[in-house]
Amino acid sequence: MFDILMYLYESYWHPQACPEFGQLSRKLSAAGFENDDIHEALDWLRGLDDAVGGLQTQQAPDARSIRLYAPQEIDCLGLEAIGYLNFLEAAGVLKPHLRELTIERALATGMQPLPPEHLKTIVLMIFWRLDEEPDALILDELFAEAADRVVH
Repeated sequence: MFDILMYLYESYWHPQACPEFGQLSRKLSAAGFENDDIHEALDWLRGLDDAVGGLQTQQAPDARSIRLYAPQEIDCLGLEAIGYLNFLEAAGVLKPHLRELTIERALATGMQPLPPEHLKTIVLMIFWRLDEEPDALILDELFAEAADRVVH
């Protein structure tokens, strides 16, 4: 799934350029991705679309609040990923509502623990879906390490 997400990020610089899911599924299949991975990635993207749509109806967390992680979130993210989220938030890159969206999308993967490279891909995809570009240094750091991951 994460290879597909990175493929989308690299192939469609703006989410508006990305075809609808039926056509996208065919394009991903033609690019050599497995059907199970395609369906998993498209389901995850549908969830991202739903979550982004819900951002307008939710009250944003107060920037002064302290985020306490539930046990299931700690199990999914791991301490390294939580530290990374805290770093991004402290650097002003990830606002509290985007942190919450990142956590929700990480939990949606069902992976425990989520590898840090996958968390970075999730952050990239959230910025991509919102058609926002983070600071160039953060973008380079997110993208470089995600692109350097080894596919198993």
